[in-house]
Amino acid sequence: MGSGKDSGARILVVDDEAGMRDFLSILLEREGHRVVAAANGREALRLVREGPFDLVISDIRMPQLDGVGLLSGLRKMDPEIPVVLITAFASASSTIEAMQQGAFDYVTKPFRVEEIKGVVTRALEAHRLRAAAAAAPATEAEEPAPAIAGLIGRSPKMVEVYKVISKVANVAGTVLITGESGTGKELVARTLHRHSDRAAKPFMAINCGAIPEQLLESELFGHVKGAFTGAVATKAGLFEAAHGGSLFLDEVGEMSLPLQVKLLRVLQDRAFRRVGGTEDIGVDVRVIAATNKHLPDLIRKGAFREDLYYRLNVIPMHLPPLRERPEDIPLLVESFVIRFCQRNRRPVKPVSPEAMASLARYPWPGNVRELENALERAIALEQSEVLTAPSLPDEIRTWQATEAAPAAALAPSSIPPEGLNLEDVVSQVERKLLLEALEKAGGVQTKAAQILGINFRSFRYRLKKYGLERPRGASTRTEEAAGDA
Repeated sequence: MGSGKDSGARILVVDDEAGMRDFLSILLEREGHRVVAAANGREALRLVREGPFDLVISDIRMPQLDGVGLLSGLRKMDPEIPVVLITAFASASSTIEAMQQGAFDYVTKPFRVEEIKGVVTRALEAHRLRAAAAAAPATEAEEPAPAIAGLIGRSPKMVEVYKVISKVANVAGTVLITGESGTGKELVARTLHRHSDRAAKPFMAINCGAIPEQLLESELFGHVKGAFTGAVATKAGLFEAAHGGSLFLDEVGEMSLPLQVKLLRVLQDRAFRRVGGTEDIGVDVRVIAATNKHLPDLIRKGAFREDLYYRLNVIPMHLPPLRERPEDIPLLVESFVIRFCQRNRRPVKPVSPEAMASLARYPWPGNVRELENALERAIALEQSEVLTAPSLPDEIRTWQATEAAPAAALAPSSIPPEGLNLEDVVSQVERKLLLEALEKAGGVQTKAAQILGINFRSFRYRLKKYGLERPRGASTRTEEAAGDA
């Protein structure tokens, strides 16, 4: 089987939407490939039985047999065929499940033409190399562990996080998770553990910045009786308690230099001594560390050991701040509203357009944790059947009026020396204008479309593109009858 433009790879495109099948077929045929299209997973399996393919590109949400079901069937029929999944509804569970079952890659709609071309090129090249090396057939994928509730997002940056989780969950190396406070570092650490072959063993977590140095040393490594005042009995530490499993060290940048030396020894030798003890204790623990600080800066200041940094940073993961994935805000809002309404034994409240506009516009310096706290407060205060803007914290409601710059000001007056990403700049400006128009129109989408001088269908397309659609159950003020305006 060949690959690449010259050899004309045989590609199967699977999608229940005829328009998407036609688009991908034309695109790939222009690249020199031979394309066969199927409308659902069952038809795709039949076609694969009839003849070999070099690559399968499939939508996830389809009737009869969805993309994940198709992937499972293909793995049994031909473990070597690369499968690329495409969807507009990416989630942590679906992405990790797909990657763990053997998907080559995962692409979210709307995607760029160059993006899909790049994925196809990489998949075909990987397929060619495997065939040339006569790789052994892949073993059947393990049953994927359930995703941790709360890891929410379908933005490209979050999809990349899910991909990394799926690839490194069973790798033994130490993971260093970086990101601002409130981005969900512990949640990602727990997800890594739950999707690993250590899932049946303990997951232990500790905040290194919240405990005094002497107590932290005892918590991590344990102590023997009489090691210090108050040590009335021998105690095992978290490393022993987590044996066979995972230990999450949150805010590892706060750890003192003496403790850093002890941690370094554990990572190097897989052994440690209890406080006051003389016996080496071997341990099998995967360490997952996290910090909201820039550790290279701490190294330059002499506050963090460079050798420890390299031991921790074997597998780096960076979590994006919420302001860099605004399309995930409606999904997070929906999840938190449902949770807090159920917790308070209240009917689930829809979110008013004005409240959603305020939530989408705010920059969230405290990230997902701040959003979660704001919605818990709002649900507690809201007395009506709809979550309204007045129930939100003052800084969220008033930020757009006092601190938000005009949308036009977002565009740079000149290109900076390091260059810029034009698509990101245009997207940021467009998203701000959509929110401003919605605010001026009081949440009525047809009026907002008129303010921007575009038709209603174009306006709805842009809302979907930037994740600004109202969560399920939200009040409807779209004036659908005017949809063709």
